[in-house]
Amino acid sequence: MKISELIKILKKHGCRKERSGGNHDIWYSPLTKKLFQIPRHAGQEAGIGLANSILKQAGLK
Repeated sequence: MKISELIKILKKHGCRKERSGGNHDIWYSPLTKKLFQIPRHAGQEAGIGLANSILKQAGLK
């Protein structure tokens, strides 16, 4: 799954970008009320494990 596709899913469920870090963006999930990181590698593929981990942190899995 591409990072851009993952971001679309997160936005659809109300997650928002809080700030930008060095190599990662910091996002907030209203479902879990927690912050989590998403790598900022434009156009890059996120592996299945990484995508599942991000979705889990966002409360979507």
